[in-house]
Amino acid sequence: MANLNLTLGCWDYDRVQPLMDGRVRAKGIDLNFLNMIVEETFFRMLRNREFDVAELSMSSYTMSLHREDRPFVAIPVFPSRYFRHSCIYVSAKSGIQTPKDLTGKRIGVPEYQMTAPVWIRGILQDHYDVPVDSVTYCSGGEESPNRDEKVPLSLPNTIKVERIGPEDTLAQMLADGRIDALHTARKPSTYDGVKVRRLFPDHVPVEKAYYTDTGIFPIMHVIAIRRELYEANRWIAMNLFQAFREAQQLCYEGLKETAALKGMLPWFNAHVEETFALMGEDFWPYGVGPNRHTLETFLRYHHEQGLSPRRLAVEDMFAAETFEEFVI
Repeated sequence: MANLNLTLGCWDYDRVQPLMDGRVRAKGIDLNFLNMIVEETFFRMLRNREFDVAELSMSSYTMSLHREDRPFVAIPVFPSRYFRHSCIYVSAKSGIQTPKDLTGKRIGVPEYQMTAPVWIRGILQDHYDVPVDSVTYCSGGEESPNRDEKVPLSLPNTIKVERIGPEDTLAQMLADGRIDALHTARKPSTYDGVKVRRLFPDHVPVEKAYYTDTGIFPIMHVIAIRRELYEANRWIAMNLFQAFREAQQLCYEGLKETAALKGMLPWFNAHVEETFALMGEDFWPYGVGPNRHTLETFLRYHHEQGLSPRRLAVEDMFAAETFEEFVI
């Protein structure tokens, strides 16, 4: 039987490069790997379902599960994770010094439903007593005007979201003091450490303490399959999961190589050893089991922030085949 030809839209992360260059192949599948930045992949998959398999925003995927057609089904592979304390930016004109000072302020978000702001809002509410409904969110393009939500919103009246002007960008509004802060995935072009600075300038110790306290390494993206393709070929979910995990294992092995620097950072190996010491050797786990607490926390945030009309269970999120594996 011929292999199934599938398109995969994904960025060229080190943990997926073995799938790009053919060192790892999913059983029964020929992958056409389309290397694109995440914003393009998300837009094209969510709007037009252009790919068979794609990296998707965890938040956008979760919202899709509340639609009647539920267009996608995910496997528990997480190509992007990110501690987001570093991604809260404030204007010097705002007077904000501490997280609690965000209460009552105007905060920019490229999209309210973006995964990064979901995590940021949840962390601020859980750990810094900044309720989600205590601020006004201003949505729009960070660097270019007129960005829209990729997924339509239906929020409770307690959540205040306003569109910025058609000529405005969040980066410039932050520098001008027309918004007080910005929750985003990308560092704004107006960041200079003075007029626009991070809320947590020395964010790495803060993020390490957060991990030590919670055990959470926030999940940003997931791998999703078009549902009709999955329903017609249920076997592809596990075969893709196994292939992504095999590719990641090769990446882990490369991190442990000390004869020469696998990455360009001069203290790359020291960073690797420090990460293993703090987070363990499988610090970026795939699969449901080791990620259940992180996933449950995200689903709670998603519901509390008005993005999920009901709080989903982890079992609602992934192809049933990926919850257990064959053991001899």
